[in-house]
Amino acid sequence: MELLLIEDDQLIGSGLVPALEREGYGVRWCRDGGQARALVGEFAFDIIVLDLGLPRLDGMDLLLQWRRRGIVTPVLVLTARDTPEDKIRGLDGGADDFLTKPFDIGELLARLRALLRRHADGPVVEHEGLRLDCERMSATFNSAPLELSRREFLLLRTLLSRPGKVYSRSQLEAALYDGEHEVSSNAIEVHVHNLRRKTGPGLIQTVRGVGYRAGASR
Repeated sequence: MELLLIEDDQLIGSGLVPALEREGYGVRWCRDGGQARALVGEFAFDIIVLDLGLPRLDGMDLLLQWRRRGIVTPVLVLTARDTPEDKIRGLDGGADDFLTKPFDIGELLARLRALLRRHADGPVVEHEGLRLDCERMSATFNSAPLELSRREFLLLRTLLSRPGKVYSRSQLEAALYDGEHEVSSNAIEVHVHNLRRKTGPGLIQTVRGVGYRAGASR
C-alpha cells in the first residue's frame, strides 16, 4: 500500500515513517501543502495521512481541493485542533477519519487498517471472469459459484483493488490478518496456492523476490 504522509513536524514525521514502513506501507513524506498538492496530482496513493496546520497551503484547504477534483483517496486527518467544530468541519470537508494530537501510533495504525477495509468494500469487483460481491462476501468465476474462505476472499479483494500492482507478502499479511502476531511464515503462499487451484494458474502472478499481483486468468 502506498501512503502519503503530510506532516511538517520533524519529530512526529520521523517517528511515523518507520512505524508505517514496518506495517508494510510504502511511505512518501512531505512537509508542506504545496508539495502535497503536486504529489497527489502526480502519483496514485492508497491512503493519505494529513496534518491540517501546514506551511504554504492549509491542510483543510488541500482536502477541499482534492474532493472538488473528485479525488476519493481515503484521508486520515491528524491535528491539534480538537474542538467539535473543527472535527465537524474536517469530516464535512471530506476527511474519512480524524485523530487529534497527541496520539498513540498503535491507534493510528488500526484506524488506517479500518479505513482501507472500508475503502476496499465497494459493492462489486470484477476482473478476468472473477466477480466479488464485497457486501455479501460471495464470489463467482466464469459465472459459476466460487467457494472461498474469508482470507482467500480478502486476498483476492486486495489484489483486485489495483490490478497489476505488486503487493509484498508483508502488505498482504497486514490486509488479511489485521495485526495478528502469530502468522505462519508461509500463510500467504498457502492461500495463493489454493486460489490458483480454484481459478487457474494465471490470475495471481508471482513477481520473484517482490510479491504477487493480479494478472490475466488466461
